[in-house]
Amino acid sequence: MALNYNLSKVYALSDNDPEFVMQIITLFVTEVPLDLKQIHSGIKNKDHKLAYAYAHKIKPTLDLLGMTMAHEEILQVEAWTRAEGKKKEIEATFESIENQVEKAIKEIKKDFEL
Repeated sequence: MALNYNLSKVYALSDNDPEFVMQIITLFVTEVPLDLKQIHSGIKNKDHKLAYAYAHKIKPTLDLLGMTMAHEEILQVEAWTRAEGKKKEIEATFESIENQVEKAIKEIKKDFEL
């Protein structure tokens, strides 16, 4: 049962096509953790452009998977990168996104037997 994600937008977009849904969740499970590592690297190394590029890349996926809080927080990361803020200002927000994604992936893997 989906507690950390919601596939209603994915089903609506795909016209209830189960193959499309599987493609989206497979991409989420495989790509987003790698993208988060890039954002973390950008934050750690004060590479605002790197952090922005990957935050911008995963933003639509978080929205598509109904991860409202994580989506709002990734918008904060984007704003932080544009303002070229200090690392300590965004670390807690990034950790929150990481935790939410981790929970969603764990749940998706269980729900879809991946």
